[in-house]
Amino acid sequence: MADNSVTLVGNVTRDPELRYTSGGRGVASFGLAVNRRYQVNGEWQEQTSFFNVVAWGTLGENAVHSVVKGTRIIVAGRLEQRSWETQEGEKRSVVEVVADELGPSLRWATANIEKTSRSTPDGGGGGGSSSEGAGGGGNRAPAPSYSGEEEPF
Repeated sequence: MADNSVTLVGNVTRDPELRYTSGGRGVASFGLAVNRRYQVNGEWQEQTSFFNVVAWGTLGENAVHSVVKGTRIIVAGRLEQRSWETQEGEKRSVVEVVADELGPSLRWATANIEKTSRSTPDGGGGGGSSSEGAGGGGNRAPAPSYSGEEEPF
């Protein structure tokens, strides 16, 4: 059995954007930059990888209230690929990190943990108004569109 899990530590590149499914389930998406520093022939090199992160349900709702651009966080989750077709008929695909857990990195910061109250079976505060935004352009993956109650993966 193959295991698909990933843990990343990096800086948030854009504030989480929260949307809701037609059934009221929240889903947040944001960017994460992961830096790697290494030496080649005595000189330091730096490489940055960029990832799209998707957080469902209360995890996504809590992320919107806790995470802002520049925050250093830890993301544990799995990789998922999704495909779509552009308006010009071109096929595109993207690999995203679907988060199972999010947390602050405490290497260079402190955090105050505040437990949220549970008011729905999945521990969340329920639905709310939709914050549908523009899906971006160019070669950037469009914001995920969700119509059902469950993750599309």
